[in-house]
Amino acid sequence: MLTIDQATYDAIIAHAKRDHPDEACGIVAGPEGSDRPERFIEMVNAAGSPTFYEFDSTDLLQLYKEMDANDEEPVIVYHSHTATEAYPSRTDIGLAMEPNAHYVLVSTREHSNDEGPVEFRSYRIVDGNVTEEEISIVATLS
Repeated sequence: MLTIDQATYDAIIAHAKRDHPDEACGIVAGPEGSDRPERFIEMVNAAGSPTFYEFDSTDLLQLYKEMDANDEEPVIVYHSHTATEAYPSRTDIGLAMEPNAHYVLVSTREHSNDEGPVEFRSYRIVDGNVTEEEISIVATLS
């Protein structure tokens, strides 16, 4: 189960809506081994595409250096789908290299960047196997 605070949940959705019609992407880091998504990091989709996301390699390297220095790891790796459901594509599955991470997908296909609900789902992706998990949204992480 993914436990996420309301502010981080809202920030992920806001990023997905703002970047629509392109896919948005980012990471939420937390203390190593804690499974606590604490530090929201909005990334740039270097692909600038409505059907594909790619972290900028220089930005990603810098982020991993920061996380390493802070004893952090990626707890959530998120991106949006702009025209399809919030389910990992074959490309998404192939890119999933963090076995401990929650892979969050947000679909903005119904309301794009307008007001209205989005589809927000979380998965574990390990060795190409996709397992959807429950999400618990809390006021604050305690």
